[in-house]
Amino acid sequence: MERAIVHMDLDTFFVSCERLKNSELEKKPVIIGGGDRGVVASCSYETRFFGVRSAMPIKMALRLCPEARVIKGDMDLYSKMSHLVTDVIQEKVPVLEKASIDEFYLDLSGMDKFFGCYQWTNEIVDAVTKNTGLPISFALSTNKTVAKIGTGESKPTGRFEIQEQNIKPFLNPLSVKKIPMVGNVTFQLLSRLGVRTIQTLSETPIEVLHQLIGKNGSELWKKANGIDDTPIVPYSERKSISTENTFSQDTIDVENLRSILSGMVEQLAFQLRQEKWLTSTISVKIRYSNFDTETKQCRIPYTSADHTLLKYVLELFKKVYTRRMRIRLIGVKFTGLVHGCHQMDLFEDTEELISLYQTMDKIKNRFGTASVGRASGLLR
Repeated sequence: MERAIVHMDLDTFFVSCERLKNSELEKKPVIIGGGDRGVVASCSYETRFFGVRSAMPIKMALRLCPEARVIKGDMDLYSKMSHLVTDVIQEKVPVLEKASIDEFYLDLSGMDKFFGCYQWTNEIVDAVTKNTGLPISFALSTNKTVAKIGTGESKPTGRFEIQEQNIKPFLNPLSVKKIPMVGNVTFQLLSRLGVRTIQTLSETPIEVLHQLIGKNGSELWKKANGIDDTPIVPYSERKSISTENTFSQDTIDVENLRSILSGMVEQLAFQLRQEKWLTSTISVKIRYSNFDTETKQCRIPYTSADHTLLKYVLELFKKVYTRRMRIRLIGVKFTGLVHGCHQMDLFEDTEELISLYQTMDKIKNRFGTASVGRASGLLR
């Protein structure tokens, strides 16, 4: 049976959410970001015409498009709307993968026997727009890679089907940059070889790509030839990561407990970023010396930033630790996970802070997770 894989992407999601709140923003240049020293989290198509792009410094974006209106952003609203879209889609499809806050993969294999996959997908998109007011684009093909590239080429509000016999003609003229796993470094390497289109890449011997890129060379060659067997990973809110610390001696030292929590949060947040997860629910658990166990949790905007998560964790700890009794165990859990690349809170964080996180993650990857960390987490 031929696979039927759909990629859906909400168009300029943050901007579209703001336009639902304020209709005066329609067809106006809009930048979502965090002030003069912040970076662009999202921008409207009207600003992209002037060269504005996500992750660009706000100052540079305003030089390119001085008339743009800068909005700080509301992650509470965006998280709420993302969950609403997820609920609408999940009701109508057999297998759904939520790839990020605004991106989805659907496996409709076999549905063509009953209704027609393209017609079915159109009805899902219509339901999303009707129930949420948000514009959304999609592409239907035989695998994730082709579907994702197709969505990018169909935006905004595109509806695109790439049947198996049309995959190569569709991919061949496109830039290798369109392949999801090709970043700037890989693109520069390929360009120096004269490999700039997907067709040229697909005709390049795998051995050459192995020497140039390493183990990812064969995977890149497959994608260039429209081959991708990656399965759809069913979406589930139950996914979580957690850590606990059971003390050899029960303690009532609140400052030390805060330090331990700081280290736990840093460890888990680093794991989130490495595995490209964002969390939307935090839980803090304590177990007293008499074995009574208490837990508090809260929903938060999607994030994987240490300082944001630590703020909520310490607030929960203050709420859950209500007795002047010794503690034998403390734990932190992150749930409600989705895959995502918005690793930082781009509405609050400066370029310097984002750069700091990226540098610390590189150091941890090279020298180990204990090689660098917050002072507050090293006091344990």
